[in-house]
Amino acid sequence: MKISNITTKLTFAFIISVVLFNCTDLQEEVIDEVIGGESSNPESAMAAAYGQLANGTFTDHGNVFGLQEYPTDECMLPTRGSDWGDGGKWRALTEFTWGTNNAAVASTWNALTSGITKTLTAIESLQENPDYANYDLFMAEARGLLALYVYNTLDLFNQAPYRDLFSEDKSLVILQADTEIDNLITEVETIIPNLANLGEQQTYNGRFTKQAAYALLADMYLNRAVLKDRYNASSDFNFTEAAVDNDGNDMDKVIYYTSLLINDNFSLESNYFDNFSINNTGGSEIIFAVAQENDNIRRSDNDFAYMSTGRAQKQTPDNRGTNASCVEPEFYYTWDGNHDDPRFHRHYQYSDGTWFMNDGTTGSVPAEDTRKDTGKYIFHFNRGLQVGQQYGPTLDGEGGFNMTTDGRIAISMLYMEKNTTVPMDYTPELNFDNPLEAVFTQDQINRGVRNFKWEFDPNYGNGTSAVDVPLYRLGGIYCMRAEAYFRNNETALALADINTLRTSRTREALFDNAPGVAITSLDEETLYNEIGFEMYWEMYRRKQMIRFGTYDEAYTAKAATDPYLRVYAIPQATIDVTKEITQNFGYITQ
Repeated sequence: MKISNITTKLTFAFIISVVLFNCTDLQEEVIDEVIGGESSNPESAMAAAYGQLANGTFTDHGNVFGLQEYPTDECMLPTRGSDWGDGGKWRALTEFTWGTNNAAVASTWNALTSGITKTLTAIESLQENPDYANYDLFMAEARGLLALYVYNTLDLFNQAPYRDLFSEDKSLVILQADTEIDNLITEVETIIPNLANLGEQQTYNGRFTKQAAYALLADMYLNRAVLKDRYNASSDFNFTEAAVDNDGNDMDKVIYYTSLLINDNFSLESNYFDNFSINNTGGSEIIFAVAQENDNIRRSDNDFAYMSTGRAQKQTPDNRGTNASCVEPEFYYTWDGNHDDPRFHRHYQYSDGTWFMNDGTTGSVPAEDTRKDTGKYIFHFNRGLQVGQQYGPTLDGEGGFNMTTDGRIAISMLYMEKNTTVPMDYTPELNFDNPLEAVFTQDQINRGVRNFKWEFDPNYGNGTSAVDVPLYRLGGIYCMRAEAYFRNNETALALADINTLRTSRTREALFDNAPGVAITSLDEETLYNEIGFEMYWEMYRRKQMIRFGTYDEAYTAKAATDPYLRVYAIPQATIDVTKEITQNFGYITQ
């Protein structure tokens, strides 16, 4: 079934989640939406469709982020002593032992298919209101969101389910990645004339605009060869197959759509970390983002910052990290010789000129910022990769930070909160006792370089944030185009794009705002590493590794694996109640 056919008539059962997923919250949400009559209100239905992006789907570490990052060579969430065992669901993603009953896999499937359902509700609502003032625009946006949810489902699970209410037998239709990718591309190309340009018709980067469509098309074309030949054991994917419309090849299309964006009004942030900061809404290079709100209406997540921060690393006396995820050594060591790259690390400077050096030389910092609701002081950690002994504020036992006699926040050497005899020394090496099990003892919980790329938002609880999550931004667009040029044997142009990324970013004033340094040549390994420098921890790495043929290899806490593990199992709960769905190749149905 073609997605483009779906949007020309009311073709889907919006109760699909009830049929497919006998799991608590998802059923209740979708039933309430349909019975409550929200489908008659296009604006409410569209808000729900957009809201699902932020309802954990692309913001919670345990959904799309976890499935795109934890199995890769750049990120993992190991069991740390008494923490993060959780039935083994996190370490299974690193060890490639997830099977058909992994809770994180099931959660992601449910979140994405809920997004499909809510977007279909929006389409139904619009069809019931053909005279709606914004009909063409909203319908195009809804179709674009539908394509986004379906594409991500196909990428991770190789198939996506639908029920066609207007078919003769109302049968369930299971879309398959190898055939549906072409239909998705055609669908998104079709809706472009009815989409708004970013900034027009009251749109912003949290809405699906023409620019979001260009980015999604570039993404789909870049990965089309993989989706069409998922289990190619040699990873010899045909990246230069004729494009869907036979106008050039897949990489030509990537170059075309990325060039539209590069030549648009976006610009690269000189401070790389501004893309992931509290004030990143409306950032100059963000094309399409999950808008996070703290208005008690839409759920938001601080996970990308919260998960990697140590418990004793206190942004305020009431905020803490959770000492969970870390960088893998394979990725960390690709930075050798590049520690002066502005994307590797950035020191924070306070308004009085104090730099937090995080090396024991900064004894105190000014108490200048306070949390909005409590008025308690905020401490600013550095950004980027954090390695070695860590320093920061400690608690005074009375609900505040320890202070100096002149009213500044005192800085001390930090120890692990769950084992206070262990210094907070973040080691590049992980050295698991069993090399194929991502398990640390309580004495080893300090291990692993931590990533503070995403700014911790201290103005709310530990689990919420106002940091928008970019799904497509200009830096990633340059990476896509560089890879497409490289695969088209236009290496000089690929090198130029990589050097644009390197030299557009600048270091902090501590290093005289020095720009990054250009490289002189580009081979496949260098390109692979450079994409990692730009896109780490942005739900990009798994797809990149599959394209470059590194995903099946052995790396930390993982043996070499078979190609079938390039996609996840359909959750057993879905298989149990839906005879139309066949388990993905290689998995054994329980």
